[in-house]
Amino acid sequence: MQTTTPLTVNMPAGFSRWDSADILKSEEDMQLYLEACFEEDEGDGALIRKGLGVIARARGMTQLAKDTGLTREGLYTALSTQGNPSFSTVVKVTRALGMRLHSRAIAVAA
Repeated sequence: MQTTTPLTVNMPAGFSRWDSADILKSEEDMQLYLEACFEEDEGDGALIRKGLGVIARARGMTQLAKDTGLTREGLYTALSTQGNPSFSTVVKVTRALGMRLHSRAIAVAA
């Protein structure tokens, strides 16, 4: 079995990792961010899951875990690009974030 070591980057002094959760300050920011994730998702849901995870980190994962009855670790896993949350988990998370999933018609190329 081949194992790989994680990629590490030596950050120059004075720099830090950029986290998109840091820029989501308002409810409107979060709502627009999630809408963009829905628009740009390639159809596999990875970007939507990641977007929900970013919003969850911006709000506070510990509180979200309490509000949903799920574990922090489970939320991190489910809301990663590799995660595969059940639909009920997605609904719990969006409700706890004060959001609602809804549908609208889109133009489909013939």
